[in-house]
Amino acid sequence: MIHRDSSRSPFFRPTETQFQRVANAVHRSVNRANHFHKAHKAAKATITQNDGEYLISYSVGIPPFQLYGIIDTGSDMIWLQCKPCEKCYNQTTRIFDPSKSNTYKILPFSSTTCQSVEDTSCSSDNRKMCEYTIYYGDGSYSQGDLSVETLTLGSTNGSSVKFRRTVIGCGRNNTVSFEGKSSGIVGLGNGPVSLINQLRRRSSSIGRKFSYCLASMSNISSKLNFGDAAVVSGDGTVSTPIVTHDPKVFYYLTLEAFSVGNNRIEFTSSSFRFGEKGNIIIDSGTTLTLLPNDIYSKLESAVADLVELDRVKDPLKQLSLCYRSTFDELNAPVIMAHFSGADVKLNAVNTFIEVEQGVTCLAFISSKIGPIFGNMAQQNFLVGYDLQKKIVSFKPTDCSKQ
Repeated sequence: MIHRDSSRSPFFRPTETQFQRVANAVHRSVNRANHFHKAHKAAKATITQNDGEYLISYSVGIPPFQLYGIIDTGSDMIWLQCKPCEKCYNQTTRIFDPSKSNTYKILPFSSTTCQSVEDTSCSSDNRKMCEYTIYYGDGSYSQGDLSVETLTLGSTNGSSVKFRRTVIGCGRNNTVSFEGKSSGIVGLGNGPVSLINQLRRRSSSIGRKFSYCLASMSNISSKLNFGDAAVVSGDGTVSTPIVTHDPKVFYYLTLEAFSVGNNRIEFTSSSFRFGEKGNIIIDSGTTLTLLPNDIYSKLESAVADLVELDRVKDPLKQLSLCYRSTFDELNAPVIMAHFSGADVKLNAVNTFIEVEQGVTCLAFISSKIGPIFGNMAQQNFLVGYDLQKKIVSFKPTDCSKQ
């Protein structure tokens, strides 16, 4: 995995400052929140970071064509821009041309796969092929042909692993908020055509398990693992149940409380859609953590009581609790996230972000959408999803060494 801000990331823009990238990540978190209103070799992929998002490197087609996509546990489709493109965003790397691949095939509308995917329709021509549409709350969308193609990932023994007839969306009409070298989205959610559910149907070794370790340092890459290589265990590992709600694509966890010092803030709110169980979504595609207003207010107050620094206004006009301090100078209090059966210790790297030189803010926001446990809160944890046992596990880890 590659952080979006990494100089090795295809999204990297050398003319942008660190704080411009932070501002972009904050704005995308606010916009993305609306999306939630609705002995064998094991496969792995490299992840890097850019602008608060994480990218996976993979290939499609025969011969293989390398791509970068944003990993997203909050959606369940793999889609990429394709030629010919009717309306596409500015992708600065080469766009995939399915006519150059020997294994690309558009699915008919009558196929079982087409019927299992939400928001598909029949093409208006005589071909009667399957067309998909996926919308995001920030106004982004992708429309195109639902197809099957060979997808290639790396593996734990250094060779590549090919997964034939992987369902992908070949986007011909796309509008997004992340222009750059990314080809699109790689959905890891719990839907029928997400990457994890497709891989486990093609390889018994996958076993509905995947894990990632999100490095806080933007120039460090890490691994997205599948199958036996994705098991999270050992000292410090804690696990919490996955709760099923509609829409089933999201991974819902039960957060019981936060604690800051001796102050425990119960995670209860009249705004919860599903009551107390499964009250927060864990999401790799959202940078910040989004909370109901009543809970956020109590958490902010508890943090403010323990930080003896001058408060300032957020220059981004998005974050509420900011201090005149660099990140390194801030003596941030530890925030404990008490999930059902799992206490997760959040350090400064998980909870504060320097938005401009000498201004550092709490990386939580009040939102009517969510709640969402974002990717900053997950940095420097090995996070494992076992969809068979229906648990998510956290293990404190230096992800720069993974």
